[in-house]
Amino acid sequence: MNMKKRGFTLIEILLVVAAIAILAGIVILAINPSKQLGDTRNAQRHADVTTILNAVYQYYIDTGSLPATITTTSTHICQTSATTCTGVDLTVLTASEKYVVKIPADPNSATTNDTGYAIFRDANNRVTVSAPGAEQSAVISVTR
Repeated sequence: MNMKKRGFTLIEILLVVAAIAILAGIVILAINPSKQLGDTRNAQRHADVTTILNAVYQYYIDTGSLPATITTTSTHICQTSATTCTGVDLTVLTASEKYVVKIPADPNSATTNDTGYAIFRDANNRVTVSAPGAEQSAVISVTR
C-alpha cells in the first residue's frame, strides 16, 4: 500500500512562526505603549494648566486683581493652604468652588502639598502657568 503523508514540514512551520514574530515586533514598536501613555499624561497636563489659568483670569475679572500670592518668580502651586507648602497658595480660587472645585494636580509629579505645576506673572501682569514635569521633552506652558 502506497500512502503519501500530507502535512507541514519543520521548515515551513519555522518560517511561519518567524514571520509572525517579526510582525508582532513591528506592531509593538508601532504602538509604543510608553509613548502613548506619556502623550496622554501630557494632554492632561495641558488641560490642567489651561484650567488653572482660566480660573485665575475669572478671579481677575471678578475682583479686578490677580491673587496676591502670584509672584514674578516661577513658583510651584500648592494643593491646599497647608503651611507645609512653600509655593503659591491659590485657595482663593477654590473658595465656595466659584472658579474651580479643586486645583488640578500633575498626573505623575504631584505630592500631597504640591500640584506639580508652576505659576508666575510678569511686569505687565501676564500670567504663565507651566508643567515642569512634562514628559518626552514636551514644553507645556500657557501665558495669558
